[in-house]
Amino acid sequence: MKVNSQLIPIAMLCSLFISNAVQANQLEVSVMAGQMYGSDLVASDSSDINTDSGSNIAIGIAWQENVNGQGQVLLNRVSHDFIGENAEQSSLDITYAHFNGVALFRQQNYVTTLSLGFGGAHFDAEQGNNEVYPSASVAFGTRYEFSKQMALVTELRAYATLIDEDDAMFCQQDICSANFDNSLWIDSSIAVGIAIKF
Repeated sequence: MKVNSQLIPIAMLCSLFISNAVQANQLEVSVMAGQMYGSDLVASDSSDINTDSGSNIAIGIAWQENVNGQGQVLLNRVSHDFIGENAEQSSLDITYAHFNGVALFRQQNYVTTLSLGFGGAHFDAEQGNNEVYPSASVAFGTRYEFSKQMALVTELRAYATLIDEDDAMFCQQDICSANFDNSLWIDSSIAVGIAIKF
């Protein structure tokens, strides 16, 4: 199994936050699924190459910092399909690893959430290379708590990733199926899931 050495610092950082979370009173694990909409790519003649809205799955581990706030490590994965310049179907797989601060605004069993996150994004092109870039996210969500241990969660999240538009991400030798449009990649997702406290 090939391990990308650029992912090691992100994994170490996530491990550090999780080990601190274990010392907290309770851990909360959330699993969410939904749709993610990404930026478009461009061809060598500057025409747009549309990326599809891919299904995404997210797993979060959170701990209570205080009654109105949580710390969270969130992993989110999506695959965007596109048809490149060579008229072949290709895909761009993105894995986000973020540390988030989550503010909780309670109204009995209903909770509104606001989250800010920072971390990294691993981009892996099916016909090309893979790279890790810095990224940030902001999210607005809701929680409906069925009990003290379980909640239904919904979330709208936007990711902004600072990329190097000159990277030959989608190139094999001298043939490129697509290019980045600019130095900021935007993904936005809508997701629903379950959160369980242990």
